[in-house]
Amino acid sequence: MLIWGAMSSAGVGPLCCIKSRVNTAIYQEILQHLMLPSTDELYADFIFHQELEPAHTAKSTKTWFNDHRITVSEWPANSPDLNPIENLWDTAERKMRDMRPKNAAELKTTIEASWSSITPQQCQRLIASMSCCIETVIDAKGAQTKYCPFMPALPSMLQGLQHGRSASSDTSEISSLNKTLDV
Repeated sequence: MLIWGAMSSAGVGPLCCIKSRVNTAIYQEILQHLMLPSTDELYADFIFHQELEPAHTAKSTKTWFNDHRITVSEWPANSPDLNPIENLWDTAERKMRDMRPKNAAELKTTIEASWSSITPQQCQRLIASMSCCIETVIDAKGAQTKYCPFMPALPSMLQGLQHGRSASSDTSEISSLNKTLDV
């Protein structure tokens, strides 16, 4: 199961569980129906951060961002030390350890419960720590650091991060998208 999630200083955003590989069309649907409504609602200006997956960097996705006037951060590939959402995936995984889901539906429910228990304060602390983390990675000449030793807790997860992210979104659009993409 692949999972897309977002965070900002406002807290975590909605999750999307995906039962197939994420191609460009699916990724743009996620952006349109999950990311865009919540950012439009609260923030006139934000920077979107994403991994450098093929669907994220495709020409049509870049066009989508340009058409929606969204700035995408320039970020090095394979840089979990510089990605605060990786700590949130780890936090969610730790909260799930004792729950031991028995099937895909229980796993989805467990992931959603773990994710929704993450507070805005946790997100704010992670984002605030980024300047120190960046300095530490620079001092380590790009190597993984002890300051930010996290790796993706659930390696197949996709994520989005932007400054100033709302945790709210239109639930009917999310439900519709989840019916399309969900397990």
